[in-house]
Amino acid sequence: MQAQGIPVISLLAFVVMPDFPRRCRDVALASSLLLMGTAQAQDAQASATQVDWSASVRLQTESVHPDERSAASPYTGLRDAYSRVGVSVQHALSPGLTLSGQLELPLDLANLSVQDPYDQGDNGHDHPERLRIARIGLQGNWGALHWGQQWMPYYNAVSAPVDAFSSYYSGFATYTVFRVRHTVAYTSPSFQGLSVSAAYAPAKGNRRSTSRIDDERVQVALSYDLGATRLAAALDDRGDAGYGRNRLYGLSASHQAGAWQVAAKYERFDTGNHAPGSFSRDGNEAVNLLVTHQRGANTYKAMLARVEGYGENIVHLGIDHQYKPQLKFFAEFYSESETAALTTRSEGLSGFRAAASGGHVWVLGLRHDF
Repeated sequence: MQAQGIPVISLLAFVVMPDFPRRCRDVALASSLLLMGTAQAQDAQASATQVDWSASVRLQTESVHPDERSAASPYTGLRDAYSRVGVSVQHALSPGLTLSGQLELPLDLANLSVQDPYDQGDNGHDHPERLRIARIGLQGNWGALHWGQQWMPYYNAVSAPVDAFSSYYSGFATYTVFRVRHTVAYTSPSFQGLSVSAAYAPAKGNRRSTSRIDDERVQVALSYDLGATRLAAALDDRGDAGYGRNRLYGLSASHQAGAWQVAAKYERFDTGNHAPGSFSRDGNEAVNLLVTHQRGANTYKAMLARVEGYGENIVHLGIDHQYKPQLKFFAEFYSESETAALTTRSEGLSGFRAAASGGHVWVLGLRHDF
């Protein structure tokens, strides 16, 4: 049987046998993607189409200690740290114009499922998130235009510079959402280091994101790259959400000096929400400071943050050890004074327990890229 036939059979099993055990169908879907990527990569060698497939296994052992034990019990267990498998395709339509597509599936290896380890369903949505990225687009001298589930401009400009850790707990110290379905996004080319990006997501996409907001979302971001220094500003209009206005403003700055990197971000809510202790309360602020230092095979990381209404005082420390080019080990400590990232065992958003009042986590993990 040709290699192309194997993934077709696996996909048919996934589609036409809805009563087949979910985890078995998830494994079939993930293996199909890998096999299709391999087959397409072989075919692409004889054409102008470029096909790349990738996979990354990211697992951690964690010791979780909530501050309020009556709301959530301490435990030691296994958690996925955003493993994934994906395929990307680029095809030159003409000189200077490229058609591209990208599909990336989340692998929750701790729960043996194809799902986002954080968005496992519930909490406003019945089904887990089974896509990380699913987008198509065009790229040319005029910039890039994409449609589908993809990284959002606000995150790329403001939050990404301080999202540097390897564990599951990376990226929580921000107010924005990472990816949204049905999004139309445009990124301009760089004009002497200056670039603009913008995105629009309809209510059905915003509602399906981890924000669970039943309204459209608009984002605009401005970035200025000065070589070793990068500055950015962005707006995230999250939709009405019953508040009349629901906007998030953000600034970020980062600088690379040899083996040292320093990054900082600032966010502020401008909303009609005045409820005490609320996540999106008007005037809530987030401030982050990240410092990393690379020495040999080791990278040392430290971040201090204060995110009002979502973690409050946060300390995140970590060490990465690059054992081989494709294999990395990491150890981290994460602490928050109010609950934001901590959940019950192997759960994500659905295991959020605000009454746990924060806590701390010790993590040992590995990442292997294929």
